[in-house]
Amino acid sequence: MNQATINNKIFEIFIRDKEISDIVNQISSQINKSDIKDPLFISILNGSFLFTADIFRKITIPNSEITFVKLSSYNGTETTGKVNTIIGLEHDLSNRNVIILEDIIDTGITLEKVIQILKEKNVAEIKIATLLFKPEAYQKSIPIDFIGKEIPNDFVIGYGLDYNEYGRNLPHIYKLKNKEKC
Repeated sequence: MNQATINNKIFEIFIRDKEISDIVNQISSQINKSDIKDPLFISILNGSFLFTADIFRKITIPNSEITFVKLSSYNGTETTGKVNTIIGLEHDLSNRNVIILEDIIDTGITLEKVIQILKEKNVAEIKIATLLFKPEAYQKSIPIDFIGKEIPNDFVIGYGLDYNEYGRNLPHIYKLKNKEKC
């Protein structure tokens, strides 16, 4: 299917599942070759769940752990500018090496909030891995260690990414066909 219709909006294929798989292989290889020891992977839900599962299955670093945090800053296709913590971290993070797994980084508002929380918990090192990165939308100066693919500032769904909670199950990543607001 080259198009998907969700809530009367038409989305067209932007990144096929084969390319997504190649990106996941590239990022997991880079993480495995990095010097990080005993990492705790922190997946940002809901959008990162598929990316996280695919990455984590390929991690060969000994003593790797995983946990999840849920934050939200979107309403429809627009960021609200505020981050709401919904599910927090339960682990003792003192002196832990952390790898944040994000599906997409656009403005950086969510990322900044996660890093603030982690620094308050006295982590040793923070690395950031994202499937997609929107440099045109990025408003922060936080360095991103592992970037799968830079994309334009288009609204995308599929492979965990959603439009009002729909479309996460699509195997490819689709972009909104017209630039209208949702």
